[in-house]
Amino acid sequence: MTPTTAPGHRTLDIGFMPLIDSAPLIAASRLGLDHRHGLHLRLHRQASWAAIRDRVLSGEFDAVHAMAAMVYGVQTGIGGPRADLAILMGLNQNGQAITLSPLLAEAVAAGRPLADAVRALPRTPVFAQTFPTGTHAVWLYYWLAAQGVDPMHGIDVVTLPPPQMPDALARGELDGFCAGEPWGAQAEAIGAGRRVIRSGQLWPGHPEKVLACRRDFAALQPEVALALTTTVLEACRWLDDPAHHADVVAWLAEPDAIGLPADRIAACLRPRDGEQPGEGLRFHADGDANFPWLSDGRGFLRQFRRWGWLPSARHAGDDDWLHDVHRLDTYRQAARTLGVTVPAGDERHCVLFDGAPWG
Repeated sequence: MTPTTAPGHRTLDIGFMPLIDSAPLIAASRLGLDHRHGLHLRLHRQASWAAIRDRVLSGEFDAVHAMAAMVYGVQTGIGGPRADLAILMGLNQNGQAITLSPLLAEAVAAGRPLADAVRALPRTPVFAQTFPTGTHAVWLYYWLAAQGVDPMHGIDVVTLPPPQMPDALARGELDGFCAGEPWGAQAEAIGAGRRVIRSGQLWPGHPEKVLACRRDFAALQPEVALALTTTVLEACRWLDDPAHHADVVAWLAEPDAIGLPADRIAACLRPRDGEQPGEGLRFHADGDANFPWLSDGRGFLRQFRRWGWLPSARHAGDDDWLHDVHRLDTYRQAARTLGVTVPAGDERHCVLFDGAPWG
């Protein structure tokens, strides 16, 4: 049962999608961590990322569970209405997957070129992502291009809410999709397809979901933004302890969260066979999963330019606005409050599965 609101607590409305990586928000509420920091979080499950975007922009939501790349898409005006947003912290690393139909997955497993298997299909293949400038689109396009498939011209791409993807794959309406767990696991469970690469294999330790809000909320109510960041950071630290997973699995299995069987959700939290360090779902990792690295944002903007969504950068300082989006001072203050280590700098060096650098 969610703790009742104590007098004097500031109520915040938070939107989330039914995904494993919404767990920090759900845990913060169920454990009463919000009350510890003078807040009451009212959580609202949403049907699509577009709904998340629209309701935070309208002010209906104070903050949201959001894809990192989605924030940059809104900020640049290529992901819907342009607006000034802020990233308070990361919610997790890794935890997504690219799932293909049995026919295409078999070709990948056998070592045959995916591009050949795609060309052999009787129609133009259809792949789904969850938001046009979201992380799932970025991971999908990057991986397809690395397999010799042109994501801009060689396939058709549709946007679907993640819970709809497994059934669409089973009906033959899709040939593959990229989404957060547990929806790749669900596709396997119903025999609709197979996960061919997890996002943590594509980029070990990649940023995924973030705690985002409007820029004016972060700037004009800094004490509330700090309390919210501290609350959710504490929840992320709690989640990294496997001893707590039984509780969070039960909460996520409820209909107002994800609404899938508990064993399916639990499987997404366990390490996979052959999983290398840094590839699995991480909510905290001693703060590494939560620090909003500026270099991660620069890498996403480079991908936007790669696919022609943004014009090429003309000057060295073209992306300096990232400093306004990433609320590094707020995060560092929250981390100090909880005794979480913070890095000395704002940038990190990362390498993807194909040896290419990010950031």
